[in-house]
Amino acid sequence: MSLNIQNFSDLEEINRFEQVIQTFNEGGMDLDRMTATRLQHGVYGQRQPNFYMLRIKVPGGRLSPEQLDAVADVTETYSERGIAHVTTRQSIQVHFIPLDSAPAAMRRLSTVGMTTREACSNTVRNITACSLSGVCPREHVDVTQHLDGVVKHFLRNPLNQQLPRKFKISFSACESDCAQAMLHDCGVVAVNKDGQHGFMVRAAGGLGHKPREAIVVEEFIPEHELLFAVEALVTLHNKYSDRTRRAKSRIKFLVERFGVDGFREKYREEFERTRQALADQPYPKGEWRAQTGGQAPGQGAPRKLFAQRQDGLSVMTIALPIGDIRPVQLHGIAALLRAQGLSEIRTTQDQNLTILNVPQARVAALRDGLAALGLREPGLGDNVVACPGASTCRLGITASMQAAPELSGGRADLNIRVSGCHNGCAQPETGDIGIYGEGKRLHGKLVPHYQMYFAGSGMASSGAPGEGIRDGALALKGPAIPVVRVKQAIDRVQGAHLESGEASFFTWARAREEGYFKQLLADLADVKAADLHSVMRDYGDAADFRVLNLGGGECAGVSQVMIGANFFEAAHEREYRNALVFQRKFGEAAQCNQAILRLLGSGIAQLLGGVRQDDLAKLAGQLHQLMPGAIADEFAKAAAALANADEIGGEELAPISAAVDGWTVKAATFAAEQDAQLDLNEAVAGLAI
Repeated sequence: MSLNIQNFSDLEEINRFEQVIQTFNEGGMDLDRMTATRLQHGVYGQRQPNFYMLRIKVPGGRLSPEQLDAVADVTETYSERGIAHVTTRQSIQVHFIPLDSAPAAMRRLSTVGMTTREACSNTVRNITACSLSGVCPREHVDVTQHLDGVVKHFLRNPLNQQLPRKFKISFSACESDCAQAMLHDCGVVAVNKDGQHGFMVRAAGGLGHKPREAIVVEEFIPEHELLFAVEALVTLHNKYSDRTRRAKSRIKFLVERFGVDGFREKYREEFERTRQALADQPYPKGEWRAQTGGQAPGQGAPRKLFAQRQDGLSVMTIALPIGDIRPVQLHGIAALLRAQGLSEIRTTQDQNLTILNVPQARVAALRDGLAALGLREPGLGDNVVACPGASTCRLGITASMQAAPELSGGRADLNIRVSGCHNGCAQPETGDIGIYGEGKRLHGKLVPHYQMYFAGSGMASSGAPGEGIRDGALALKGPAIPVVRVKQAIDRVQGAHLESGEASFFTWARAREEGYFKQLLADLADVKAADLHSVMRDYGDAADFRVLNLGGGECAGVSQVMIGANFFEAAHEREYRNALVFQRKFGEAAQCNQAILRLLGSGIAQLLGGVRQDDLAKLAGQLHQLMPGAIADEFAKAAAALANADEIGGEELAPISAAVDGWTVKAATFAAEQDAQLDLNEAVAGLAI
């Protein structure tokens, strides 16, 4: 296999970001605007003042040796701690970077095509995939080709700049769904239905606040319509998700709002419109194949050497304790790959690394080389995942990174998932045993606890082809246990499982009667007043537990300047309009012009204290009252010209579109005059401003 990793970097973008930092440092930009800008560029705030985390996107987890070297250089040169961290979303995070150093770090990454753009904020985040796609015997197709198409489509796309909240996408190469569509805003699964190759699409799943399993919106969709489905879901989120209540702004809450059938109906409306607009856009064509393998590898890296579908080649896993790796190890792995003639390595959802295309003759040399770097393959019980927690995250409650190394998956090699708060970055609801940190007040004191979960699986579970597939499920909620007792609680649960003789922890745990785990761990959950002193400290703390008020984290982005979101959505409508004109669908294109006027007219009205108005004639009247003059006059003229949009032909549409674009420029100039810090350059790119 030849490695084909696209270049997603943009040096001009980095230069602009550096100028923004300078403006901020000189007092020319307020903190909220700076926060929004740096999050858009993948720079995330930490608990520690004046230090930041740089999140590097790794689409599908794929890395070259040269990219490993670049990550190592960034970590070694710009991080005060010198540790890179692999996340459950296959990104790489580097903490303790001063803000002024971020552009230089980005430039080093750009030399190997890597970007941090849209790795944070209210955007389509890093897109994940089966870490074995392209080499797994069970796969129908190498979904990394389709993933690349979606990444390229949404990166810097106007639709993707100011979503109500983040949007997470996964790609799985077969029905076993190792990339866990169930917990994603959009999960794509390659399927074979009645001899036809295509995809199943799930939507509106999520962990954290109010976990919800994704619903199926497409049982089967052909390859050429996949992008239409994904964009329809992003558009649905952008159009309907709550922009005012951050805790309710993920797409999963639209299922709660509309109901399952209502959600699917809204999706179909957006799909039909998206299919029209993107009809002529090229799409990736995969090499579909028959499945040849047996057991699915699972949600992460293989736990031992794994035979690829390519004869004589295997996947070798490198175990990273809690996802951490140092620059010397990154450089060492890159050198080892080159020495052995290997070109591809991947990050995985369980925070490990996998080397692809390893001939049997190279295995011993790789093992020796890794040992020299202090690295090895996975061992029994070390399948433990942890988010940064209270070590760096502003939302972290407990020290998950200190707790995780003390825990083990035991003789059954269970996967353990440790999150520092309920937001679920370590995906505790999908682990055999998952825990998240919280504070509970007992006898007048705040005591650090871990809320326990059991028997979760975000993927389908399957044996050999033809043996059927069992759906996964979000984990069963158990009791909350004081932090200092959670290791004992996990050991006790593991012991009970082993004593049962049942091989599958999932099967065993789900067969227990309601209340079983609460009763099993009752003595560990109970804290008497006399024992309070023994449970007051978190892992690694010399002082009693307390929860710091740091003003909230940045996972949810920041409050948006609504008119900015309107301008980006209008830019998206402009792209649709131009595509529809190319297809000679002039009536539909004219409706896009109406949408542009509706969005921007309402944005200007709201900026001046007015209200949103969908009726263009009424909106024109409101603008005349709020700002009599040329802008209101030109708006009214353009709106009137679009009164019978369905009947407009190509020759008539061209001058109307030019007028709408000219008005857009004037509206952007006016908005920027009202708010000097409002940056609309990307939203009106291609128009004269």
